[in-house]
Amino acid sequence: MIQSMCVFCGSSPGGSTSYTDAAHALGEFLAQNQIRLVYGGASVGLMGTLADACLHAGGEVVGVIPQSLIDCEIAHHGLTKLHVVDSMHERKAMMNELSEGFISLPGGCGTLEEMFETLTWLQLSIHEKPCGLLNIDNYFASLIEFFDHMVEERFLLKEHRKLLAVEKDHASLITAMNNAKPAPPVAKWVDRHIEGRI
Repeated sequence: MIQSMCVFCGSSPGGSTSYTDAAHALGEFLAQNQIRLVYGGASVGLMGTLADACLHAGGEVVGVIPQSLIDCEIAHHGLTKLHVVDSMHERKAMMNELSEGFISLPGGCGTLEEMFETLTWLQLSIHEKPCGLLNIDNYFASLIEFFDHMVEERFLLKEHRKLLAVEKDHASLITAMNNAKPAPPVAKWVDRHIEGRI
């Protein structure tokens, strides 16, 4: 069972209250189920909503933030623990080290970049930690469709496509992630896999 969950999400609240409601509900759920929250350490947007909800429900919240964002005065100073690092690369490495699973909520380029890196590491068996998308109001619908397009165009194996859990509510997503299996013992190179060379 996952006991420390990393959540990637926007530093903006987004254009719908559904996003903030979902971030709040996820934060409460993590606290109620004694799952430590690891996130990017900001006090703004969905990040701040998520952290505040978890803290107010009695949860443990660990933030990891680069000094450059401390200088922008967006750091959350009420967390259980706030790690300050020198770079975005160090931030992601520490978040990976502290976490047993990764959930992505709606967000922008930074959220997607973090999600894709952890999913790539899972695909390459660099780690065996489950990854999931919380598809609030079908925010990720186009992205999910594009994953299927990558499979059709032979840039992604079906086995690796299945590594990303997708659900519309947080409880179902975390259940799916707790039941997830490690990456299959196949290499990522699609043509070699199809031709039986590996």
